[in-house]
This record gives sequence, structure tokens and C-alpha cells, in this order.
Amino acid sequence: MSESPNIYLSDPDPLSVLLTRLDLKAEVYVNGDFCGAWAIDTGGSKRIPFHLVGSGSAWLHFDGKDAQQLNAHDLVVFPNDAHHIISNSKAKPALELVNTPMSNDGDITNMVCGFFEFRNPLLFPILAALPQVVVIKTGEKQDENRIAFLIKQMLNELKYERPGFYTAIDQMAFLIFIEVVRQQVEVGDLSKGVLSALFDPRLGKALNAIHQRPESAWTLEGLAQEAFMSRSTFADVFSKTVGLTPMKYLTQWRMSQARHLLKTTQLSVAHIAQKSGYDSEAAFRKAYRNTLGEPPGVVRAH
Repeated sequence: MSESPNIYLSDPDPLSVLLTRLDLKAEVYVNGDFCGAWAIDTGGSKRIPFHLVGSGSAWLHFDGKDAQQLNAHDLVVFPNDAHHIISNSKAKPALELVNTPMSNDGDITNMVCGFFEFRNPLLFPILAALPQVVVIKTGEKQDENRIAFLIKQMLNELKYERPGFYTAIDQMAFLIFIEVVRQQVEVGDLSKGVLSALFDPRLGKALNAIHQRPESAWTLEGLAQEAFMSRSTFADVFSKTVGLTPMKYLTQWRMSQARHLLKTTQLSVAHIAQKSGYDSEAAFRKAYRNTLGEPPGVVRAH
């Protein structure tokens, strides 16, 4: 009898692991018609804003760039929470008119607004290497564009409001975020940063090992073996790509996960130290303070 094929999924890929550990959430909070003179800016919330033009058109104003027209089904994302203005006019509106009540006449534009959020943010920005603003034009070749397909499904959910639509649109927004990241890494000029390393077939294996098993007694040589690279080559390529040495990245990841556990669980500091790869609570406390600038007790107290 021949062996049956393996029907189970293999270990999760590095990007999936990272998004799960960082607890990525997506939420749509506005689906409305804007008319007359209007201007909005949702930057500065410490999240990742996005805007989708459901119908009609709008104009994107971003410092250092010419005004850009957004048409139906176009999507704009601000990976690093940059301030911006989206309005009805090609002429940039005065700042005092931003986020104020709109007039009630003129053309109507349907806007869907929301945000992506890492509920367990790392000390260093995962998305720092991405552009300050990402504009996805989906009007052309929609059949070949996965983001366009997801946008169409989201708009249908918002239109018909079938039972469960509220959760469905948030999940679709989540999928859109993954597609945006894929597109920027695969098509864009993203040669550095954590995201670039995640998509690297060798560095991604080492990062996945850190993310999934931060409590392991990792050494530089052990991580290099995960990446199937020599110790010196691994250290050099990792540092140049990620911007941190492998061991520095390991420490920061461990401390970010420890901070999350301190905030969301009742585990003792000693237990969290073990889950973070430290046999000694004193060594863990020292590493935590050196990395995050405060003792673990401050987070637990708050």
C-alpha cells in the first residue's frame, strides 16, 4: 500500500507568524457619503489609516507630492501613520477646514475609512521600510488584481449588509493589508527592513525561528544554521537587511513579547522570564530595563 499524501499544512510561513504574534487587527469605522466641500485627515492615531473610494472621486494631498486624484475602488494606505488630507478638491484645503462639517451640496463621494493596528507593537517599526503613502489604483485590469477583488467583495458586504457583514468587512480589510504588504515587497523596491528579510528564503527561516521560539537558547551559530548560512555571512547579511544584529533583534523581540505578556496576563515575572529565554529573573529584569528603558514592574503596575 502506498503512503497517503500529506494533507496537513506545513509550518506557518514567516509573515503569517509575525502578523499573528503582533496581533494584527483591521477595522472599518466609516462608510459614508461625502458631498460638497470636505476634507479629512486620520493620521496621528498611532495606527495605520486607510481610505477606500467606494464611488465618485476624491483628491489625495500629501506633503512633497502633487495632488493625486482617487477614483472609484482606489485604495490609499499610510503604513507609518503619516498625516494627510483627502478632500473633494484638487486645491489643497486650508488646515482649519480639515475634519470640519461638510457642506450639503455638490457631487457625492462614498468613502470607506478604517485602520490596521498591531495590538502587540514591537519596539522598532515593522513597516518603517514601506513608503509613507501607498496608493493602489484598481480601476484597470481588475480581473488580474487580488486587491481589486477583495475591495469589490467588501463593498458588496457594505451594500447588502447580510448577517455577519460587520465581521466580514473587517476580515476582508485584514486580507487587503496582507496583499498590500505582498505587493510592496514583491513589486516595490524594498531591499531592507524586517519585511524584506521575512520574504528572503534564508533570512526568513531564521526570523521564523526567533518569532516562534523566542525562549530557545539561541546563539548566532544556531540562527545561522536555521538560515543554512555560515555564521559570518549570516551575521553580515542579517545586519545589513534588518538594520540590527541577529542577537539584538532576538533581544528586542523577546522584550516586546514579554511586555505583551506583562500587560495581558497574570503570569509572574519569573515565568515570563523563562518564556523569554532567561533562566535568571535578575538577568531578565536587567535586559528588559536596558531594552525598554523601564523595569517590568512598571508595565504590570499600569
